Amino acid sequence: MKRKVAIIFGGKSAEHEVSFASATNIYNAMDREQFTPILLGIDKKGEWYYNEKYQTANINLVENDYFPEAELVYLSSSENHIQVIEKKSNQMLTSFDIAFPIVHGTFGEDGTLQGILKSLDIPFVGPDVLGSAIAMDKDIAKRLFLSEGIPVALSYTIYKHNASRYTFMQIADGLGIPFFVKPANAGSSVGVSKVTNEAEFHNAVQEGFRYDNKILVEEAVIGKELECGVLGNEEACASVVGEIVATESFYSYDAKYISSTGATLQVPAHIDSALSDSIREYAVRAFHAIGCEGMARVDFLLSDSGKLVLNEINTLPGFTAISMYPKMWKKTGVSENELITRLIMLAVQRHDRDANLSVEVTT
Repeated sequence: MKRKVAIIFGGKSAEHEVSFASATNIYNAMDREQFTPILLGIDKKGEWYYNEKYQTANINLVENDYFPEAELVYLSSSENHIQVIEKKSNQMLTSFDIAFPIVHGTFGEDGTLQGILKSLDIPFVGPDVLGSAIAMDKDIAKRLFLSEGIPVALSYTIYKHNASRYTFMQIADGLGIPFFVKPANAGSSVGVSKVTNEAEFHNAVQEGFRYDNKILVEEAVIGKELECGVLGNEEACASVVGEIVATESFYSYDAKYISSTGATLQVPAHIDSALSDSIREYAVRAFHAIGCEGMARVDFLLSDSGKLVLNEINTLPGFTAISMYPKMWKKTGVSENELITRLIMLAVQRHDRDANLSVEVTT
């Protein structure tokens, strides 16, 4: 019997539109012999929608808007599946057995959506609540990486309430120039600025605080941008290493997801086998260090002088036509169709494992 998989896309974050491209690729590549995919959209206000009239073959959410004819819905748990209920009539429109969230960024991969799905007691793709939340907070994640002996870039953590304590000269003396400013809790280069002078520093801090109340100011590690995919639960494995050759000053949000000319992707990366093995080992260690399961893309920086640091870990990496995660796994020998199947089955395995845990009941 085929399992129904709800691909959940959209969301309230700055990466709302990118999610459309990821969901499109996942929907079209999913194995129809094992699964029946359905689409659930979340708009920019956080409302959930289902469009039963939307096309079911070769979809393109980027070009064909899902929301105008969609019905406002809510989810309700029922036995071993989740019902999608229309808010106006309280009638069930459809149901599903497994969730594949591909809501990038805040409210999608920071543990918020994972908490909703966990409370519904349904298998869902990607890390659980804790792993998702830690990965999104670059400050906390870096502390855990350091505790595991994984190298990271030098940085300052600045909160909005104490930002006046830090001056450009103080940071420049500590990190050198240029350096980067980024929100602590945001994904995919959103709100990231490269700083070379004091005016840029003040603008960068303002930009970072648009997305979070905590920002990271990090040293610039100039050189190669390298990425590695991780797949698995308790036993995880790493893909071949990929390399980003950005045509812009750094690998920006547009270069990652929108512009097909914003960067050249080299898979495998042009590095020696020893370095590749080290990166793959660090990637799996980082994955486990923050409690990840399912999948993650782990990003590294390699300076021209040979200094390697883990930059960040992304728990719901892009699945767009120009995304590195599926490209790296394809080069490793796992097709996009097989990758999606393995991710879904990992979600089921984790759910079955955790179903055996007792829940404390108090009166």
